[in-house]
Amino acid sequence: MIDEYAVEITALRRVFATGKGLRKRGPGHVALDGVDLAVRKGEVHGLLGPNGAGKTTLCKILSTVLLPTSGTAKVLGFDVVGQTSRVRESMGIVFGGERGLYGRLTARQNLKFWGALHGLHGKALRTRVDTLLERVGLTGRADDRVEGFSRGMKQRVHLARGLVGDPAVLLLDEPTTGMDPVAAKDFRSLVGELRAENRTVLITTHDMVEAEQVCDRVSLIDAGRILATEPPAALSEWITRFERVDVPAAPAEVVARLRELPGVGSVSTEDGRVRFETTQEGVAAQLVRALVDEGVTSVTTSKPSLEEVYLHVFGHNGMAVRK
Repeated sequence: MIDEYAVEITALRRVFATGKGLRKRGPGHVALDGVDLAVRKGEVHGLLGPNGAGKTTLCKILSTVLLPTSGTAKVLGFDVVGQTSRVRESMGIVFGGERGLYGRLTARQNLKFWGALHGLHGKALRTRVDTLLERVGLTGRADDRVEGFSRGMKQRVHLARGLVGDPAVLLLDEPTTGMDPVAAKDFRSLVGELRAENRTVLITTHDMVEAEQVCDRVSLIDAGRILATEPPAALSEWITRFERVDVPAAPAEVVARLRELPGVGSVSTEDGRVRFETTQEGVAAQLVRALVDEGVTSVTTSKPSLEEVYLHVFGHNGMAVRK
């Protein structure tokens, strides 16, 4: 049913013209290439991909900052092109970095300003601001100028700003940028609270731990295309496929023979230790049996993290900044 979804994206494309000034020519840069995505109401959905994958472009279209070249995108049933005001009323936005904050104002003054733009006044505004400052752990610094805040503290103000209008849908673009581990942990707890309030949260990130811990589903995006959309638990199938087998030592002839087994992706040696990387489910068990049969008595298996699976899918260039 249509009303199941907070965000609906169909065949979405965004092409940026190349060249300078009025003489822009050529095929242009394709930032989004036919993206289809549906995010259910009350879901925490992660967009996981490398820098330059198209995550921020998608966020800008959903937040009505950028127009799509073609395709459609809807937030709570409202079209981002034809019903921009309704989309903006429904959505809170948190972009990474320091954009959107006034450094010479205090945290409280910043939130009061943004709250007033959302139509809050008087006691309702004061109560909302105080509640949000407490929620993001800034009550003790509420009346300090933002220009003196650390990057992580500024990001907390951003989070409060995104919630000041009490949005049904919250869009977080790299929300833990600059946060220390304690603040990042608090942020994950906050996302859990937002889920309990039945808000829809869309998070863009390349932080694997963040995606694993807070998201109900994750979409892997690269080069402007959605490669897969799965619950983090379903990614365990991929993780099992890439299971590793480690041995402290093994005869060279045994290693050479096992290297040729189907489903053994690579073999590496470091300080005498040998690691077999697998690419098919069940191959790790075969390796263990073969090693034991060859007299190797110390064998361990381990599963890769989501980050390592990410690298298998995207390749190591996925962790680099793309130009």
